[in-house]
This record gives sequence, structure tokens and C-alpha cells, in this order.
Amino acid sequence: MDIIIKASQIGKDSEGAFLGKTVFEVEGHAQPYEITFYSKNGRDWDYSLHFHAEPGDEDKLLAVDAFIEESDEAFDNLLDAALDSDPEL
Repeated sequence: MDIIIKASQIGKDSEGAFLGKTVFEVEGHAQPYEITFYSKNGRDWDYSLHFHAEPGDEDKLLAVDAFIEESDEAFDNLLDAALDSDPEL
């Protein structure tokens, strides 16, 4: 699955937890996706995947989610894009 990163950002909330997101497209999919990241310690990450702007094909979203779950490289690339957006973190 070819992922094209479009935008990313990360920051910390008032309690010091990391909150980030990466907007990306998948080749052959009509709608872009947004993955949001959350970590209390900067090491253990939770994520949520959803459509970025408009709803799309739910089956494709589930396929992308399964791909991210199975591919450490895909997950790391999306997370790294968010982390790299703020060099101070």
C-alpha cells in the first residue's frame, strides 16, 4: 500500500501528553485519511484513524487500518512525520 504524507503536526497538552496527527493519501483511494496519535510518555502510542475531510468507503478505511496494524514500518513512518514536524520534541 503506497502512502503519501500530506501534512503533520504534534504538540503537548496541558498535562504533558503528546498529541499529534498526520494527514495522508493512499494510492487508489478517493479520500485522504488522518491518523491521530496520543502518548503519555512519548514511547507507548495509541492511534485513531479516520477520514480527513469527507467520509469515504468504510471498507477501504478498514483495510488501511489493518495495514497500519500489521506494518510497523507504515506506522513508524506516519508517527515519524508527526514527530519530525516539531524539532523541539
